[in-house]
Amino acid sequence: MSVRELVVLGTASQVPTRHRNHNGYLLRWDGEGLLFDPGEGTQRQMLHAGVSATSITRIGVTHFHGDHCLGLPGVVQRINLDRVPHPVDVYYPATGEVFYERLVHASAFHDTAELRPRPVFEAGPLPAPGAPFVLEAARLSHPVDSFGYRLVEPDGTRLLPERLAALGLRGPDVGRLQRDGAVELDGRTVTLAEVSVTRPGQRFGFVMDTRLCDGVYELAEGADLLVIEATFLDADAHLAEEHGHLTAAQAARVATEAGVGTLVLTHFSQRYPDLSAHRAEARAHFDGELVIAEDLTRVPVPPRRPTG
Repeated sequence: MSVRELVVLGTASQVPTRHRNHNGYLLRWDGEGLLFDPGEGTQRQMLHAGVSATSITRIGVTHFHGDHCLGLPGVVQRINLDRVPHPVDVYYPATGEVFYERLVHASAFHDTAELRPRPVFEAGPLPAPGAPFVLEAARLSHPVDSFGYRLVEPDGTRLLPERLAALGLRGPDVGRLQRDGAVELDGRTVTLAEVSVTRPGQRFGFVMDTRLCDGVYELAEGADLLVIEATFLDADAHLAEEHGHLTAAQAARVATEAGVGTLVLTHFSQRYPDLSAHRAEARAHFDGELVIAEDLTRVPVPPRRPTG
């Protein structure tokens, strides 16, 4: 059964709190499982969320601050302990290679799984063998090298049953039409375009620690589901700028300008035990589906946008 949803494993920035674990986000996309920014405690949060290491097919680390990567050793060792049968691609800023090596080899374990490092040197498409989508990176603005990630599903086609019936197309002819793009029927050529409409592909954007920059807008553009940091409120915008972060209002304005469907705010500073102000601030700038993320929340990828 195809499932497209975000499983939020942690929502804290810098340090965990009594109610927020360090970062961790698992995007379930049909047969793929993309784990983003596994902070400390991610392996245990996966247990609470009911997701297994076997479900992970790719890992994306935006940057090498601890709250975004200190859970990587435990996740990697669990992947090996559970003898995950498929390769797992790991994406991370290439300038952090030394940190990647330290984390992956943090302690002794029996190596049974295939981990494929995919260092990110620059913005653009990333190698994603076997994926039914394009995975892209965009550079962000933070005190250390940081990349956000975007998943783009190619557009497809949806057959129109009434047009097929009107032309008398059925059975094997329909299969050939989908395969070849055209089929001969009663002395005329019927093309796929005559009996179908475009089925828009879906998009997912993941934006962590950053100031406002071009990469933020690029990752958010047209996203059906956008996960974006909202570390501060606008009252503390000077701190956000100084430390390379966004406010809830900034994130919401980006989402509106980019035409986002569902907006998920996360990565909250410990200075805000109550997030009602984040909701109010974001709602003032964004009128779409808004989620103030909590640990172990599950957020479905919204239905496809209407054709045309």
